Amino acid sequence: MAGSGKSAVATIDGQPIEVATPRRNWNIFSREWVLFILFVGPNLLLFTAFSYWPMIENVRLSTQRWDLLSPVRINVGLDNFRYLVENDTFHKVLWNTLYFTFAAVGLSLALGLMVALLLNQRLRWRNGARAIVFAPFMLSGAAIGIVWAYIFDPRFGLLAEMLGWVGLRSPDWLNRPEWAMPAIIIVYVWKNLGFTTVIFLAGLQSIPQDLYDAAKIDGANVFWRFRSVTLPMLSPIAFFLVVTSILSTFQSFDIINVMTRGGPVDATNTLIYYVYEQGFVAFNAGRSAAAALVLFTMMMVITLIQLRYSESKVHYG
Repeated sequence: MAGSGKSAVATIDGQPIEVATPRRNWNIFSREWVLFILFVGPNLLLFTAFSYWPMIENVRLSTQRWDLLSPVRINVGLDNFRYLVENDTFHKVLWNTLYFTFAAVGLSLALGLMVALLLNQRLRWRNGARAIVFAPFMLSGAAIGIVWAYIFDPRFGLLAEMLGWVGLRSPDWLNRPEWAMPAIIIVYVWKNLGFTTVIFLAGLQSIPQDLYDAAKIDGANVFWRFRSVTLPMLSPIAFFLVVTSILSTFQSFDIINVMTRGGPVDATNTLIYYVYEQGFVAFNAGRSAAAALVLFTMMMVITLIQLRYSESKVHYG
């Protein structure tokens, strides 16, 4: 009876019940898989076409020498990675990337929290101030870079004019190696300050007032309320911002490209710009792919460390 695909009939306490046969179970299982494929299939196809396959192709390209134009690719094994390990310019690029990332992320989070604490108070025109702070985040990085390049001009720029009011001379920000990276960091922090402020502000407004009231009853002053209530309750928000800010900074390209093009003397050349420079300026796709893999590995390692750290330091609830 089971082999026929029809339902078997059994009885419990004299009452007939219908028992599904294996074929009927298989039909239900098949329908569920069809629905699963219909819903998930398009997303998997898009991910495969635009994420997974390019990653696989990048790994293959990193073992080749190719100028993006020749129909022939030369297999060179690990020579591209060996070149990066031995190249002094790439060492400087790695240092620039770490310097830029941690300085920009640290300043963005610190200033964002300070501004969020200020805008969380009952101030006049508070909503307008929030909109003004968030506005730069919505602007194009290329447009911001052009404006700030004029602001940093040592002769006619706004910053030079303001420093002249107090008798100081503006440094040549974008043409001096010691000043170029700080200039890029200032612009990046200014652009992303609004995002960190809004996220911190949302976290502050979600903290129950009862916790602050209980801390006041226990005699905690403003500093201890901030340390014992605000910071622990903001830890999930801070963790989210650290992860997203680091990944975003690693991929920051537009501001550097517009303002300094990695110069002067590679002072602002970061990994993402080095990938572009090797691929589309030097036409060395293999080295560009190898540098991209280094960038991917660094982002993956930092993310895993953050996830491991969050298990013990981030408090949810």
